[in-house]
Amino acid sequence: MDNKNERAMGMDRFDIKERESMGLITEASIIIDKETGVNYLFVHRGYGGGLTPLLDAEGKPIVTKDGYKK
Repeated sequence: MDNKNERAMGMDRFDIKERESMGLITEASIIIDKETGVNYLFVHRGYGGGLTPLLDAEGKPIVTKDGYKK
């Protein structure tokens, strides 16, 4: 789905900050929630995947503040 269609469907809350391929069918992405600034790690391999918040050394969620609405 292209960005125009995603926005039309209300799917513009999240931004993919970084994407890295790890082999043929595995990919990891850092996704930022534009409303809260919370960073998530999304990894998918084939038909499976997982999503988790990125945490700092103290176990608190990593929050990107610059460029995102609060």
